[in-house]
Amino acid sequence: MHVGYSAFFQNLTGDLTDHQVYQNAIELADMAEPLGFESIWAAEHHFTEYTMCPNVTQFLTYMAGRTKTVKLGAMAYIVPWHEPIRLAEEICVLDNVSNGRAILGFGRGLGRVEFDAFRLEMGESRERFVEFTDAILTALETGYIEYDGKHYQQPRAGIRPAPFKSFRDRSYAAAVSPESARIMARLGIGILVIPQKPWEITKQEVAMYREIFREENNGAEAPKPIIAAFVACHEDESVAKEMHEKYIRRYSRSALEHYEFANAELANIKGYEYYGGIAKNIEKHGVDAFVNFLADLQIWGTPDQVFEQMMEHQSMIDSGASVGMFSYGGMPHDMATGNLKLFAEKVLPRLKAQDVGETIGGAGTPLTVAAE
Repeated sequence: MHVGYSAFFQNLTGDLTDHQVYQNAIELADMAEPLGFESIWAAEHHFTEYTMCPNVTQFLTYMAGRTKTVKLGAMAYIVPWHEPIRLAEEICVLDNVSNGRAILGFGRGLGRVEFDAFRLEMGESRERFVEFTDAILTALETGYIEYDGKHYQQPRAGIRPAPFKSFRDRSYAAAVSPESARIMARLGIGILVIPQKPWEITKQEVAMYREIFREENNGAEAPKPIIAAFVACHEDESVAKEMHEKYIRRYSRSALEHYEFANAELANIKGYEYYGGIAKNIEKHGVDAFVNFLADLQIWGTPDQVFEQMMEHQSMIDSGASVGMFSYGGMPHDMATGNLKLFAEKVLPRLKAQDVGETIGGAGTPLTVAAE
């Protein structure tokens, strides 16, 4: 199994400056390759302390120069917030300087605070996600971008530096609705699962996507999903439980607040009707119950327990890779370092030894792109 590490630039407590948070995150990221992780990831967010990585490509390009072999993954680019031609160019720079190590993740966004600050209509996000992702991935295969859609019109323009390897086997979507699944399947995009829903619902969504993928690709199977989760690993189960209860729960509460899961008004925004049901459940059962629900979707325990939980999640959706976050929720840096190192020593080799029949990141079919 492919196993990755994800930075998470969260500053919830205010005990550290943003600069200190970044220095700690880079220190952990520098450990990933020597410890045996096969990829480094980051998630795009803006404007708040929830996680402070407004330019994923910039961070990954920086890490490309500090590493030799690890893949470099976006978890994810929130494409409605981007000018597609600029994002396609940034991706090509990353892939060229890293010699083809980029893994693409695309999402449509859920944080209203981010849409509002960008002055974008949140109810258009699904349509923009589909159009922009289509335009970007086509550009990365052809070397030029050209599109005529409802929300995006782009006269033909060349992408330089030109793409030199296909992205079709190293592109994922952070969420795939039935409305966008056929286009994502046609483009050959896999699924990146960040646990925020009951696993039974996730299993149903993955099964739906796989069926659509077969229909759109003459019976071919979809890439196996990637699962990204927050991890608390300690030799003492009671300490791991404390890490879960304090730091994973604090992360979970921050997710509830950032995404406004308790706000019933989300149901009135086109494309976000699902979250109205979540708000009703929170109103019925309480905020703490939902925070506990989110926290319990994550991974915690002794190394053996962590391994068993990750393999259980793998078996539920037949995933091909796991990505862990090890510093979050105001966790002290020394604890995060110990969390990462213990996982790398006791869990990582066992996970990598599992044959799940998938190579994440792909070999990347060489492209021959004529200059525009």
